[in-house]
Amino acid sequence: MPELPEVEVVKRSLERNILNLIIKKVKINDANLRYKVDKNGISKLKGKKITKIKRKSKFLIFEIGKTYKMLVHLGMTGKFFFTDNKDNKFKTSFYYFLDYKKDRKHDRVIFILNKKHKLIYNDVRKFGFIKIYSSNQITKSQHLTHLGPEPLEKNWNFSYLKKYLVGRERSIKNILMDQKCVSGLGNIYVNEILFLSRIKPSRKAAKLKNFEIERIIKFSKKILKNSIKLGGSTIKDFSSENGKKGVFQQHFKVYGRENQNCSNVDCNLRIIRTLISNRATFFCKKCQK
Repeated sequence: MPELPEVEVVKRSLERNILNLIIKKVKINDANLRYKVDKNGISKLKGKKITKIKRKSKFLIFEIGKTYKMLVHLGMTGKFFFTDNKDNKFKTSFYYFLDYKKDRKHDRVIFILNKKHKLIYNDVRKFGFIKIYSSNQITKSQHLTHLGPEPLEKNWNFSYLKKYLVGRERSIKNILMDQKCVSGLGNIYVNEILFLSRIKPSRKAAKLKNFEIERIIKFSKKILKNSIKLGGSTIKDFSSENGKKGVFQQHFKVYGRENQNCSNVDCNLRIIRTLISNRATFFCKKCQK
């Protein structure tokens, strides 16, 4: 599932390529996404301009005209293509090979834009979704109302996290994966943050010391900024916004490195893989306490 850096890279690519274009028509090839596409709602976008594209946590929010907003979650395999006026097809920050014949059968929703451009929502497993809201109703969306602060925001800080962890017996990894605590983080980046913070993923959250909480704040911001700069992780589908392969995965310290040597030069142990809440978890027994 794409995490904050990947979605941010997608947002920037879309901003550069479809902003201020007008939706002339919407073709729905398959409405059966995670939530059924509201054909009546989406038809109201016809004739409206895409005025802004924002990201909130792992969601994309398209501002369309003055009255509508479109909320998109990419799920596991959702992706956007766009085509230009010569029908050339382009990726939007994903790592995959373009295959017109194979891709076409997974094109779920096609936005036909002016200037002979198209925006295509493609989703193999159909775990993503597209929802339409009036501009004044989107803040009440069940998907957005309970989100915690984002890691790059100022209110994601030591005071907030220390207070949040009081009395919480769940593992620190589970807490950081919880979008109510902090929004936008997922399995890849939580593994990396805890490794650099030298904290064992299974540690009870309430037992963390102040300096460990400070490390989590510090490294979450550092890792995400660096990942966005490098184009996001390219695990499975993603690539950088200009279509080139992202390189952040080359900098992984622990994720996916089971049985490989710990990346800390003063450590001679190998990375261990285990499961926490059925999610792959990687850590070093010596470096993470």
